[in-house]
Amino acid sequence: MALGAAVLLVLLQRALIATVSDAADGRAADVATQVSTQGVNELGLAKTTRTSQIVQVLDSSGYVVAASSARADTRALTGLRPRPGTVNRAEVGEMPLFDDDHDYLIVARGVAYGGHNYVVVVASSVGTQRSTVATVTQYLTIGFPVLLLIVGAASWLLAGQALRPVERIRQRVQGIESSDLTERVPVPRTDDEIARLATTMNEMLDRLQTGQANQRRFVADASHELRSPLATIAAGLDVIQPAAQGQSWQDLHQLMTGEAERMRRLVENLLLLAKADDAALPMQRAEVDLDDLVDTEVLRLRERNHSAIEVLTDVHPVRVVGDPLRLSQVIRNLTENAVLAAHSTVRLSTARQDGSAVLLVEDDGDGIPEGEQQRVFERFVRLDASRARSSGGSGLGLSIVQEIIKAHHGTVTLTAPDGGGGTVATVTLPLQ
Repeated sequence: MALGAAVLLVLLQRALIATVSDAADGRAADVATQVSTQGVNELGLAKTTRTSQIVQVLDSSGYVVAASSARADTRALTGLRPRPGTVNRAEVGEMPLFDDDHDYLIVARGVAYGGHNYVVVVASSVGTQRSTVATVTQYLTIGFPVLLLIVGAASWLLAGQALRPVERIRQRVQGIESSDLTERVPVPRTDDEIARLATTMNEMLDRLQTGQANQRRFVADASHELRSPLATIAAGLDVIQPAAQGQSWQDLHQLMTGEAERMRRLVENLLLLAKADDAALPMQRAEVDLDDLVDTEVLRLRERNHSAIEVLTDVHPVRVVGDPLRLSQVIRNLTENAVLAAHSTVRLSTARQDGSAVLLVEDDGDGIPEGEQQRVFERFVRLDASRARSSGGSGLGLSIVQEIIKAHHGTVTLTAPDGGGGTVATVTLPLQ
């Protein structure tokens, strides 16, 4: 815009100078014609000359023999002395309009009459043209910033309006969770690149939803299909047990019973996670005394006679609203992991803290590396220490704990205790 303004001023200056120069040339030609035909006695320059011009007729020695104004009849306006039939100009094409030292544009034309040479001088004022350029410059100086602000604001508004559908698409995509792919982005009715982008993203979400649904359906179907053979194996073992004899059969029966129970737990866990993925985890909400559930789990652990592991408690009455069966499963999974990892001691405690119910399950084992404390909540993830044990774990226990706690609007974290090795599982649930 600044370059355009500069070019405009230059072109305007050239056009105004050209106009004044053409008018001066015409006037000089008219006066020269009169001189060449009538002489210099009856020119009548004062009557035929406009106020913005001054006309002089000079003889060969430079004296003024005729003038259009009394102020110009004593001294020649220029030293130009062209020969008859030629024209000289005082730098007409390069005369600066902003130069106050040059008030007039000079054109001199030579003419002959009666054996004498004369010079017709026309001086045209450029004051009006200078004022015109100054006015335009002033308007540009004032209007340029205003126009720049208007153009900037208009560009910002138009760009924002053009990108508003993109922002709506971004906000919708940001709000779509992996657990619920049923939402779609809005498609603007513009039939442009943004509309095609929204359509493509919706098609991608359709494919993701279809793939996720197929995966969940497979897990659910596989879990249901595995239930029947597991039930048949368990029933068959119970039926043939009284008739079977021998130590080998007893060992085989114990092994098969354990494997059948392990498969049953795996199938149940897979089915529970599949339901959690579909946001349909069955919940029977009621008032639950969390301390009673902990006491029940502690009693179960002690009845199993873990002589090498000491179970300590620090239980305070805490009541929450939730599914007692699912919360019992959380406590059992955490305590089973703690017993397997502990060297000698497992501690369970409940308390009220900052308006929430807090359950702590601590062990004095080797602990979890800092970089693995979040990864262990992923499905089928087992650390090397866990794999080395003959625990039969599937790597789904902590995933189930996380899904159940999430359904209860709580949190679960694994941290290292302040005093040394081991792991502290912290479950936070809303109070009643």
